[in-house]
Amino acid sequence: MKFWNVALLSLLCHNNGSCLTSAYSILPSQQQSITSKQSTSTTTTLFSSTTKDDVDELNLPAELRKITDAFAMVGDDSIRHKQLLYMANQIPAITNDQMSSDNKVPGCLSTVYIDGSARYCSDKSDYVIDYVGDSDGLLTKGLVALLIRGLSGSTAEEIDAIDPAFIKKAQIGQSLTPGRNNGFLNMLAVMKKKAYKITENEKEANNNNNDGEDDSNNNNTSTAGPMYTAIIEKLQLLQPTKLVLIDNGKDDKNFDLQIVAAAFEDLSSLEKREQLINMFLGEVIPQIENFTISSAKTPEEDAN
Repeated sequence: MKFWNVALLSLLCHNNGSCLTSAYSILPSQQQSITSKQSTSTTTTLFSSTTKDDVDELNLPAELRKITDAFAMVGDDSIRHKQLLYMANQIPAITNDQMSSDNKVPGCLSTVYIDGSARYCSDKSDYVIDYVGDSDGLLTKGLVALLIRGLSGSTAEEIDAIDPAFIKKAQIGQSLTPGRNNGFLNMLAVMKKKAYKITENEKEANNNNNDGEDDSNNNNTSTAGPMYTAIIEKLQLLQPTKLVLIDNGKDDKNFDLQIVAAAFEDLSSLEKREQLINMFLGEVIPQIENFTISSAKTPEEDAN
């Protein structure tokens, strides 16, 4: 039980180590039930079938591997479904402009939209994709959230190499209806295709941006300092439509930020928006001398 709990908690934690509150809790009676199930031969077969070598062959990015392993450790379909519903409520809303025919996933029982943006990652010396998405079906939205979390931060090549069979290793596929399973495969296929297109568009925009100014979420951090790079990469979690970070002292210690993101729509004051930004930056803030947020707007406010 201890290892199972750790695996599930890993799904509920941000990269900075702060955990979200689960939408459900495991009652003592549920723990007893799970312990009982682990003692059966059926569950033993289920766990042993997902070996390290099997999962390695699926070419999963680190975050998707972690999610797959954690879901596979859960021996109860109802708990897996609750986790998907919880994840559905964690992804940020997308804009009306992103709910376009170009971003609509075909072949899904529910309406699904997937969009994304590319950013340069100095650690990988390549562009990585950050996805956003939504669905009018709650369980389908949970599957969208799983893919967004598992694939974001990966290169187009890494995303394209993913074997769709990971959904079976996560013990999710067998509990989906045929229609919803096909929809999941269509979502993954669209995300693979979009990864290459988004990357090429961003590279082209970079080549045409001779003055080096980033006013369209086009951040080239390959020559920036480690603090600058860390701030840019962490703020991508807010899915900004505009992000300008100025290193005032050219010393990687004093910064001025201007940001536009839909995530601010439910936060009326600048103070609350600053608190959200600082939460995402976490351990970066104590390492710099001065961090000023000049503006934090929603897309609608920025357009006026």
